[in-house]
Amino acid sequence: MTSEKPRRERRNRDGDRGPDDGMEERVVKISRVAKVVKGGRHLSFSAMVVVGDSQGKVGVGLGKADAVPDAVKKGGYYARRNMVNVPLSKTTITHEIKVKYCGAEVMLRPAAPGTGVIAGGSVRAVVELAGIKDILTKATHSTNPINLVKATFKALSMLKDPEIEKARRQAVIDAGVEMANSEQSVKV
Repeated sequence: MTSEKPRRERRNRDGDRGPDDGMEERVVKISRVAKVVKGGRHLSFSAMVVVGDSQGKVGVGLGKADAVPDAVKKGGYYARRNMVNVPLSKTTITHEIKVKYCGAEVMLRPAAPGTGVIAGGSVRAVVELAGIKDILTKATHSTNPINLVKATFKALSMLKDPEIEKARRQAVIDAGVEMANSEQSVKV
């Protein structure tokens, strides 16, 4: 008689690669940072990671660690915690927007279908992972990839859905008309 031992689940060889949540990760920049300490130089790494599902959700994260894989893993974790929904109008954004973050300034403009993504490397990573297929962009002033990614992310998070904005403004107008009517009835 052989006694059947319950087999332990084998861990996935790439089990530390992060959750399989359908998100695509893209590393924009890896920087080596050297800190001078008493015994010499202490090297560490920082990685700017963009995560998105190509359907309107995107996030950015900056991970720092003593090894590159750990920094990328941390960056992906922070990006997943810091996600926003981007309102899309078919394959482009809903309206033009210009945003400044630190020294970097980014302009995003909706484009006609078939135009494609016209953007530099850092801006392109954020825009493509957000699921935008047609867009015109221009990055001015600073070309620091980390600030460009954060400026693009800030711009996408500031975009408004036209239907929701129209309903909100209509509610403000209706409230203003009601107040004006009540003030006139008080005077009479």
